[in-house]
Amino acid sequence: MGSGQVTEQLDWNGKKVTVAGLGVSGIPAARVLHGRGALVTVVNDGDDERSRAQAAELEAEGITVRLGDGATLPSGTELIVTTPGWRPDKPLFTAAAEAGVEIWGDVELAWRLRGPDAAPWLAVTGTNGKTTTVRMLASILEAAGLRTAAVGNIGVSLLDAVLGEERYDVLAVELSSYQLHWAPSVRVHSGAVLNLAPDHLDWHGSMEAYAADKGRIYEGNQVACVYNVADKATEDLVREADVEEGCRAIGFTLGTPGPSALGVVEGILVDRAFVENRQKNAQELAEVSDVQPPAPHNIANALAAAALARAFGVDAKAVRDGLKAFRPDPHRIELVEEIQGVAYVDDSKATNTHAAEASLAAYDPIVWIAGGLAKGATFDELVQKSAKRLRGAVLIGADRALIREALARHAPEVPVVDLDRTDTGAMSEAVREATRLAHAGDTVLLAPACASMDMFTNYNKRGEAFADAVRALAATGDA
Repeated sequence: MGSGQVTEQLDWNGKKVTVAGLGVSGIPAARVLHGRGALVTVVNDGDDERSRAQAAELEAEGITVRLGDGATLPSGTELIVTTPGWRPDKPLFTAAAEAGVEIWGDVELAWRLRGPDAAPWLAVTGTNGKTTTVRMLASILEAAGLRTAAVGNIGVSLLDAVLGEERYDVLAVELSSYQLHWAPSVRVHSGAVLNLAPDHLDWHGSMEAYAADKGRIYEGNQVACVYNVADKATEDLVREADVEEGCRAIGFTLGTPGPSALGVVEGILVDRAFVENRQKNAQELAEVSDVQPPAPHNIANALAAAALARAFGVDAKAVRDGLKAFRPDPHRIELVEEIQGVAYVDDSKATNTHAAEASLAAYDPIVWIAGGLAKGATFDELVQKSAKRLRGAVLIGADRALIREALARHAPEVPVVDLDRTDTGAMSEAVREATRLAHAGDTVLLAPACASMDMFTNYNKRGEAFADAVRALAATGDA
């Protein structure tokens, strides 16, 4: 179970490092590098009150901060460490490339700063399901008695995890496409790509570039490259990866698994990858009912988490115990209430069409609450696939017309309520209208397929507004 990686010990003393961006990863990176003797300059596009306060704190510690100019490369820069959100086409990075200056992300920095006895990483990426899968994986690893944490794009920061006093046996790491783009030397024990669908294309420039960045998670894998049998693009990324000798491609499927895969047989999650004589044998891991909620895409998440845990040598009992103990974060296909036979489910985290499609596939019939900021998405394929499940639709948000038009083209018989309001009462009206359309046995499902920022601070606030409206409905008995 060792990491199998030699950690490079770098001399930071006097090294001129530019940190691109104040924020949740930029500020810790600046402090860590300054503490190791680097000459750190933080550059930041913004020059608002919050940035000035952050800059004052850093400057008091001896770190140089340049506000309002994130485009110019500071003189003598030997390395740039960037926060994940900065796009590759930023002028700063163009200038760095011309000057031959390396660019690392916060994940790359954490990888390079690991100690010689560093815990190996089990890593997860994909368009949807990353956070749930990583938290399931951490729950399984804990059930196996291993010291672990869910880190990376969630929970504990990777820098804190690799530099803190706590010693881990293994880390469950969520990596976004942004983070992978800036992580050229990261080599994990085993990695998984859960799925690939168009997302963040404005950042990456193309679907091909987005997929290539996701595929970086497989580079140098030691034991297992875990892919989604139902998503050929993920298997293609495994085929293209340069892995260590003996590393295996391990599939997961909602169907009966072949050898070297995990899947589902008669309501049982089974492993035909990490067993003796996998041509003939399968190991029972857990029941579908052990996974909460047992929606298809969540079963897929559980299988991916199980595959990574099994690649690390975890036994079947710990997989079952870890999955049974796991509960998803709020606003991820979360049952809020059942009122007069109608279930109200909050999946505000479904901020793109791929996530919404998975959510809609879990219920039937559905009154669908959707809309928000489309971020360039189109909705025809989503509506086509889900039309037969829809009892009705209630549309909110700035780009609701795009969904309304897709419904008119592909589900003209489905009644649609178009809410032309963005005030704080809009979600309450949406819930009332959905209730009016719903029958006993239906599910009123908030799966917006859009970002939330047109009406709400984030998807959490949108989900809370939905849950509050549902509970108010239950309290009044008006359903």
